[in-house]
Amino acid sequence: MDRNNQEILSIIFKISDGLEYEVSTDNIVTMLVKQDHKIQKFFRKLKFRIPEYKKTSLDEYGSCVFLLIDGMKTVKDIGESLEAKYGDKVHPLYERLLLFLNHINVNCHYIEKTTF
Repeated sequence: MDRNNQEILSIIFKISDGLEYEVSTDNIVTMLVKQDHKIQKFFRKLKFRIPEYKKTSLDEYGSCVFLLIDGMKTVKDIGESLEAKYGDKVHPLYERLLLFLNHINVNCHYIEKTTF
């Protein structure tokens, strides 16, 4: 494995501060994003039914990955845990894992890289 790949696999993520989420009994993670923009508040006052939170549930694999993110495990550790639990179902392992982690980091802001 070249040096660049080793650097990528040694990245550590943590859950973003202030992120609200719930975990169901079957370990499915649902993100709760508060909808408190002033336009949403205005329409709520006019009795429009706008929920307080937008709920987004992750699938089984995404939930498993999210619950493994603890600010101490590396991408490699998370990948090894996924492979131990799901075997070949998660292959190609690191390509899919890195794509997912990048998405929930850059686009959703659910996680962030730690600075160790």
